[in-house]
Amino acid sequence: MDLLGLFDATLLGSLPRFATPILLAALGGLLCERAGVFNIGLEGLMLAGAFGAVVGSYFGGGALAGVGVAVLAGLALAALLALFAVTLRGNEIVIGIAINLLASGLTVYLLRSIFGVKGAFQDPAVVGLPIHRLPGVEALPFLGPLLSGHSSIVYLALAATAAIQLLLFRHVIGLRLRGVGEHAEAAMTLGVGVDRLRYGAILASGALCGLAGAQLSLGNVTLFVENMSAGRGWIAVVAVMFGRAHPLGVLGACLLFGFTESLGFRLQGLMLPSQLTESLPYMVTLASLFVFRARASRG
Repeated sequence: MDLLGLFDATLLGSLPRFATPILLAALGGLLCERAGVFNIGLEGLMLAGAFGAVVGSYFGGGALAGVGVAVLAGLALAALLALFAVTLRGNEIVIGIAINLLASGLTVYLLRSIFGVKGAFQDPAVVGLPIHRLPGVEALPFLGPLLSGHSSIVYLALAATAAIQLLLFRHVIGLRLRGVGEHAEAAMTLGVGVDRLRYGAILASGALCGLAGAQLSLGNVTLFVENMSAGRGWIAVVAVMFGRAHPLGVLGACLLFGFTESLGFRLQGLMLPSQLTESLPYMVTLASLFVFRARASRG
């Protein structure tokens, strides 16, 4: 495979699958950021969703049950985060790290307790997400693989981006949410329920991260691996900063990170070391942080 051969329809077709988990988690982080909560627990929320999706699909007999359990798992951890960060006024950074550690340890423990295995769980009873092919679109060159042949969560992520864009800038709830994030004390004097909006933002991030986890374990593959979120939640945090907590900016950042992850897999066909190709998204993430820092210092 030559370098030019890497950039083909197959690469475009894999881009949405890789970008979607990061995008959904980043949208959740965006809502929290707009509400004045710096949520670095996205990694743990996504990991809980990935495990919940496999458990739900295995015992519920279908992908829909898996998605439902994934969302509930994300909501459960998000509620815990909201309790300590909003009600008890704890440090957001410390609580977010604690959520990540809790999800990592708890999923490993439950994997062994429920399924009796270590490392990974794969079974024919785990039903993956169905693939949807769009009539008339699939045959289009380049655009066909990019837009067609994906799970419903991929399309839901795009719809969620548009919905959050409208919510933040065209709806009174979005106006109040932005007001809470920019000046909570002033919003409180106007009768805005600051804690209620922050709870809603954190719970919404939990649901979105649950969907992100379901895409990871039931959409991209049909199995669960210990710590399979593999830093994607941290990349989502960077995407929120790099996209300036704006839905369209975050979408662009997530497409960039998803593209580098997809490209990394394709580069393995050139017999490059897997350590190098797998580190590509994280190198781009670090470069983005430098760009963000430089842009912020210029004002």
